[in-house]
Amino acid sequence: MTDTITTAPGINPPSATAHPAAVLDDAHIGDIQGAFGTISLDDTAPRQGLSAKLKTLLAIVGPGLIVMVGDNDAGAFSTYGQAGQNYGTHLLWTLLLLVPVLYVNQEMVLRLGAVTGVGHARLILERFGKFWGAFSVIDLFLLNALTLVTEFIGVTLAAGYLGLPKVLSVILAAAIIIASAFTGSFRRFERVAVSLCIGSLLLVPVYFMVHPKTSQMAHDFVVPGMPGGSGQLATVMLVIISIVGTTVAPWQLFFQQSYVIDKRITPRFMKYEKADLWIGIAIVVIGAAAMMGLTAAAFAGTDGFGQFSDAAGVAKGIEAHAGKLAGVLFAIALLDASIIGAFAVSLSTAYAIGDVFGIKHSLHRGIGGAKGFYAVYAGLVVAAAAIVLLASDHTLGLLTQGVQVLAGVLLPSASVFLLLLCNDKQVLGPWANGPRTNAFTSAVVGVLVTLSVILTASVLFPDISSGAILDIMAGCGVAGVLVAGFSFTRRRTATGEDLAAASDRGRPADRAGRDNWRMPPLETLAQPVMSTGRKVGMGALRTYLLISMILVVIKLVQTALGH
Repeated sequence: MTDTITTAPGINPPSATAHPAAVLDDAHIGDIQGAFGTISLDDTAPRQGLSAKLKTLLAIVGPGLIVMVGDNDAGAFSTYGQAGQNYGTHLLWTLLLLVPVLYVNQEMVLRLGAVTGVGHARLILERFGKFWGAFSVIDLFLLNALTLVTEFIGVTLAAGYLGLPKVLSVILAAAIIIASAFTGSFRRFERVAVSLCIGSLLLVPVYFMVHPKTSQMAHDFVVPGMPGGSGQLATVMLVIISIVGTTVAPWQLFFQQSYVIDKRITPRFMKYEKADLWIGIAIVVIGAAAMMGLTAAAFAGTDGFGQFSDAAGVAKGIEAHAGKLAGVLFAIALLDASIIGAFAVSLSTAYAIGDVFGIKHSLHRGIGGAKGFYAVYAGLVVAAAAIVLLASDHTLGLLTQGVQVLAGVLLPSASVFLLLLCNDKQVLGPWANGPRTNAFTSAVVGVLVTLSVILTASVLFPDISSGAILDIMAGCGVAGVLVAGFSFTRRRTATGEDLAAASDRGRPADRAGRDNWRMPPLETLAQPVMSTGRKVGMGALRTYLLISMILVVIKLVQTALGH
């Protein structure tokens, strides 16, 4: 079995399939150098036996683990802490519903990375044009910049609880984040990142120290419920969308695709990378549930219940309930999460900018071989650290809450582009989506848009009733059914010429020989034809999301002012 690679300066590939691959940076070709092992480029032998398979998995582990654990960052500590302190464990069910969403979204970008060798931002730019590419990259850059600020807010909160000086803690954290990437060694960076992922397991002993009621958590994990009356519905919906935004964030799509490419993972290792992804999902869900549960138990029956302030306040509540050691471990876990979140978000942005502007972008290169890539990475970290040191605590608190909500609002747009790319048979060939994946992902986009509509309605009508929200859900459901019916009918009645112009959307992909299939160079692909209906639909979605973002900002400002 042979990987498909492209010829690059100074590299003589051992062999190639029918066409060269579209890998943009020759540093993305070579041995897989993971934190726990190496797979040589010319090692094409099949993996037989448990020992060989386990060694391969250890070498591959990284992208899925880091992207998932990095998602339980400082913003997640704030969001899950708020859910637990204000509403107990009543919102745990949202995590269970998000598991298949996490897997399907990240599995699609995993396929895109391994098969194409081209980052997410570059694919959007090349396949949908500069207009749509600019929208996606600008969205990502702004949201990532704000998210990175929240990571340093987490550093200050943890340092404050631990009694460490704020300025020194922020500077030291920024230095660690920059230095870990500036070694010129992918393996060294991944070892640091994976060590931080292991550090996130500190939440497990804290959970047992606080000792939440297991039976209540199990019930709320599988039985949906909406805490509070109709008067709190708008606030609860804001928290739910924050949970969605912090658990399924847009930056994850860009990060995992580029990181898979930088690790040099190819299609023949797909099943190992899927296992890596499931490991990461298990850890992120366990961590999120633990945070909700231990926070709920720490504040139950106290004056602090329903009075969430920030993650440092959560640490103090845990200390009051379970002792100083539990509070210290929680603060260290927060510090750990903030640093790994900053790693992932900064890399996501640097990879995307490198993709779009043709800048060499790889952790395999030293600073001299990728100056622009490292400059973007370090510049983002330094700017975020400076903002946290200069801005007021009130402004930073509002920013932490707003980033998660805005991520939830923007996610439908990111998912739409992801779905379209995974149905582009010129891009993915035999790896293109099947009907079941398309049906599920389309349903997910519909749910995300519905949540956004409910949020918008809650902002416009603060006293909205539960009946009105159910009506909105029903209306969105009917609209989704109508759109699905129209799409199905149009596919059945389209002419052969229409189908060919739409990149063979109606014909299943040929799965033969897909372990060796890679996307050809981008310049050799025919441009996809966008139907008028699809353009109108995408334009309408963008317009609506822009309006929703503005209304979310209004809601957050009103909350900050106490209205």
